[in-house]
Amino acid sequence: MQSDAVYAAGLKQEMPLRRMQAWHGDLLFLLQTMIEKDFKVRYRNMSLGVFWSLLNPLVMMTVLTVVWTKIMQNNTPHFAAFLLCGLVPFNFFTLGWLASTTSLVDNAGMIKRLTAPRVIIPISVILGNCVHFAIQIVLLLCVAVISGSMPNVYWLWLPLVLFFEVVFICGLGLMFSVLNVYIRDTRYFVESCNLILFWLVPIVYSFAVIPDRYKWLYHINPLAAVVFVMRRILIENVAPGSALINLALISTLILGLGIFVFDRMSKRLYDYL
Repeated sequence: MQSDAVYAAGLKQEMPLRRMQAWHGDLLFLLQTMIEKDFKVRYRNMSLGVFWSLLNPLVMMTVLTVVWTKIMQNNTPHFAAFLLCGLVPFNFFTLGWLASTTSLVDNAGMIKRLTAPRVIIPISVILGNCVHFAIQIVLLLCVAVISGSMPNVYWLWLPLVLFFEVVFICGLGLMFSVLNVYIRDTRYFVESCNLILFWLVPIVYSFAVIPDRYKWLYHINPLAAVVFVMRRILIENVAPGSALINLALISTLILGLGIFVFDRMSKRLYDYL
């Protein structure tokens, strides 16, 4: 009797390990499938298809450029490239954060049928948006070249900068996706934050106009750091500087916090989905 109990306890402890081992070879395939599905569904039955990824930032850039240079008389050099350095990472951030926040609720049926780790749902949504992000990055590089910034050695820093933005969004996505399961108003909070962040992140204005007493807030804001570093690389043609270190540290911290929160709060998802 005692040996049966010991065997049952050992089997119970081994089950999570066996489940992880069972999924060890399939997680990448599942992730790839979900990313492809998201990409195809997004542009299904659209006449322009993937070109919407280029059209949206182009329209926004054109409107803001006209308003700020012709009406507001802004004389910032290379304003189109200056603007896209803010718009492209900001658009990716807002789409990734909001989509990952609602991902668990939107895929409730899949979660109940799938035995894979639930963490793959918000992560796949964020990585799916990376496809559109990559297209817009190509647009940004083309505008930067047209503005007179030729490729140089500092451009090699760009993949690292973009990687840490993805890390930052993954951390937020993990936290807020599980919060949205318990508190369904979370998505509206995220939408409101995105509207506010458009003005708190230096998209249409430069760091030079920020009063010195507030600059430290921008240095600890990962999204503002991404904009700052991209402008240094693509417009000023200089190294990222300490802003990249701040971005790496805070993004990694947010990801760790997101993993911790998701792990603690995802144990009762079935009761609320």
